[in-house]
Formats: sequence, C-alpha cells, structure tokens
Amino acid sequence: MSLYHQPTHLLKALAERQQNGLLRKLSLSTPEIDFCCNDYLGFSKLGLLETKLQTTVNIAKSLEEKRNFFGATGSRLISGNSQLIDETEKQIAMFHHGESALIFNSGYDANVGLMSSVPQKTDLILYDEYVHASILDGIRLSYATHYKFKHNDIESLEELIHRHQKNFDNIFVVVESVYALDGDSSPLIELVDICQASKNIFLIVDEAHAIGVFGKQGRGLCNALSIEKKCFARIYTYGKAMGCHGAAIVGSEILRDYLINFSRSFIYTTALPHYSIEAIKHAYQLLIETDEKDKLQTNIAYFYSRSNSLRNFVKSQSAVHTMHVGSNDAALKIEKELKGQNIHARIMKSPVVKPGTERVRFSIHSFNTRNEIDQLLDLVSKFSTGKLLAI
Repeated sequence: MSLYHQPTHLLKALAERQQNGLLRKLSLSTPEIDFCCNDYLGFSKLGLLETKLQTTVNIAKSLEEKRNFFGATGSRLISGNSQLIDETEKQIAMFHHGESALIFNSGYDANVGLMSSVPQKTDLILYDEYVHASILDGIRLSYATHYKFKHNDIESLEELIHRHQKNFDNIFVVVESVYALDGDSSPLIELVDICQASKNIFLIVDEAHAIGVFGKQGRGLCNALSIEKKCFARIYTYGKAMGCHGAAIVGSEILRDYLINFSRSFIYTTALPHYSIEAIKHAYQLLIETDEKDKLQTNIAYFYSRSNSLRNFVKSQSAVHTMHVGSNDAALKIEKELKGQNIHARIMKSPVVKPGTERVRFSIHSFNTRNEIDQLLDLVSKFSTGKLLAI
C-alpha cells in the first residue's frame, strides 16, 4: 500500500486493467530471439554505432570539446545550438532531397510539434485512422478541425475533401508511409495526385518505419516512389531502423523557420546533446557504408515468402509483419507459447487496438538468422491453422 494520498480513480483504473489481464509492467528480462525491437538494421544491437561513437568520444576528450557532449545545457534557442547540429541538419536535408531539416528530440516531439503548430483554426486536418498516437496527440493540441478517414481508403479521403474543402483555408492530409500497426504502406502516389490537384491541400508523411528499409541507401518510401519534393513535410524518426534517438522534419526553409518560432515541443525543451547528434550523423553514414539494408531485405523477402500462405497475416513488404488473432485470450496464448520458445514479439491486445483486432507484431531485422525465422514461422503456422488456439 502506498503512503501517498492519491485520487481513487487511479486505483480503480489500475484494478480494472489488472482484472482484465491488461496491466502493463516494465520488465528487465526479454526472450533471446528478437522479433520485437525496432532496431531493424542492427546498428545498436550489433555494436556498429557504439564502435563509431567510441572514436568520436575519444576525439572529443582529446580536443577538450566536452562542454555540450553529454548535456546540451539548454534549448536550441538559449544555449543548446551548435555548429555540429546545424551541419547535421544540412546533411539530413541533402540526404533526403529536402530544402531544410530540423532535428527534434524524438519522433513523438516532432509529430506533436508539427501538428499542434502548423494547422490553424481555419484549417482542416484529415488523417488516416491508423496514424501513430504522437500524430493524434499533436492534432488534439491543434485548433484546427479534424476528421479521420478509413485506413488507406482513397474514396473515404476524397469524400471528406469534397464535403469540407470550401469551408477551410487549408487542408493537411496526414499519413504514415509504412504503418506501425500492420506494416502495410500508404497509397502515396494516389495521395500525391489528390494533394497536387489543389493549391491548398498539403501532404504530411511520417517515414518512421520506412527510413532504412525502403529507397536508395534507405532514404524511405517517398524516395523509392520519387515523391519527396511533392510532400509538404516528412518526418524521419531515428529510434527505428537507425538504432539511435531523435527525429527530423524535412521540408522547406519557411517550414523550418516557422517551427523554430512556433513549435512548442522544439522551443521549450533541452536540445539533444552532441553525443546524440553524433549518433544520428554516424547512423546515416552506416546506411551508406554497410550492407545491413541488403541483409534486412533478404530476411523480409524470406519471411514474406513463408508467411504469405498463412491465414490472418497482413501482407507487408516492410520490416513489420502482423498476424491478427481476434481476441485477448488468443493473444495471451500466443505470448505464452512464444516465450516458451524463447521468442520475443509484440503482443497487441485491446484496448491498445480495437476489440476483435488483437494481433501479434513481428519486427524483422538484418541480424535474424534463417533458423530463427523458421522457428518462429513453424510455431506461428500452428496458430494460423488454429491447432494451438484450440488447446
């Protein structure tokens, strides 16, 4: 029993979660076979970033450049800015064929900062129903009107545009290029055509799960489809395939200047330390220098070929694959079986997802072995046929 005086609804909410078997807890131990983490290219797990950064740390110490290395000392607008950050942002913009880039402390901060500041009261936000929680939180902080459209449904989006376009100054269409929920991709070519047909419709694409996986040297799905310059803003998150931390919004110089002046999650937070900026810079170098992307694509293709015939799998060419299981009880059974085989995967139960859409998400990595993939799919195939769920 806690010694603190606290509102009763906290205890009630936790008790309900506990009763329904949905109470989240932090764990220090995880199964050894990894189909869960976001480190798709293994830059963190394989020690590739550590090796590069260790050299950087030693250089910084020898040159006595330690002032901002592990602590930025303030926000970018106070004392946290530096030539290193500016140069890294220019490199990011160049790599992603953008006019400018602005680094945020995380993908969450980037999405909240963009969506809460750019759309105005006289604007409309139309977003795919499966967009990430960070986008939703940013939208809720905005004064703009907002509606969701059915997942990857062009007709649903067009119907909302036709119904509301005349009532608003601007429309912002917000999607993920690759969705974290199921690993499926947005119909980006069709979305670009819709947005390009009107001067006041702007496309925002979150590339969190596409960078490092798609495009030349891992530039993302917008690069693979040659639509980079047709997007108003693109968000690149580094906590996924890049194996480090932070994010950047790529767009015009005007957008960058606007965010510096009006994005609260940029203005009112301590900047990333130089160590994190160096990690981002070196992660981009690893995209170019290593063959981890090729290894990842080989594993994705093998996983896809073996899982394609299984029931309840969402078709995906990304690093994210999911199997829908339909109930929390089924999800718990699968979680138990996976742990018994020393396999770590992401179990997604309601209320995290809608009841009836419970699923298991598998993240494929460059470092997964063929034997690990076979072991996983041999087990999963039994669930797909219903053999283990009936036990």
